[in-house]
Amino acid sequence: MLAVEGIPSLKLPANEKSLGDIILSPESPKLIAGIQIAPQKLWPDDRGYFMEIQRLRQGLAAHFPLETSQISCALNYPGTIKAFHLHFEQTDCWTPVMGTMQVALLDLREDSPTFGRRNTIYVGALRPWQILIPPRVAHGYKVVGMEPSMLVYITDRYYNPADEGRIAYNHPGLNYDWETQHK
Repeated sequence: MLAVEGIPSLKLPANEKSLGDIILSPESPKLIAGIQIAPQKLWPDDRGYFMEIQRLRQGLAAHFPLETSQISCALNYPGTIKAFHLHFEQTDCWTPVMGTMQVALLDLREDSPTFGRRNTIYVGALRPWQILIPPRVAHGYKVVGMEPSMLVYITDRYYNPADEGRIAYNHPGLNYDWETQHK
């Protein structure tokens, strides 16, 4: 059992220290069940670029209710790790728009066919993928590289601290490897 802030106990299969499966394609068969990825289009010109984040009622967040959805943004400095947390009811739709992020996902849903699976996805300005994260999938990220990152995300309900559990990024029960791989 794993002690999680906000959850008295949580089952977690034993995993060796690793990144889990590194996802290189939005259609990867190794994706955690319920995780969806959609590449975002960029329109560059001599002034920079334009990227559309989300059209309401379309795309990965099409089912998000207009009455309770919330759009937020997080600026993160190089080397920052923000992990892990999970929601019991909330679904997140992340769009990294600046810098590079190492996104870590861990399926903690005991009834899921991918229970215990870990995914690592490298996203940001060079790979503008949108990521849909269902409830009870622990998630977090590390800013890699020398520049800050920015994450824009929409949730299907307003922020509620009672809907969130937190796990330390270096919790030995998760055994996620945040070290630079030097490969």
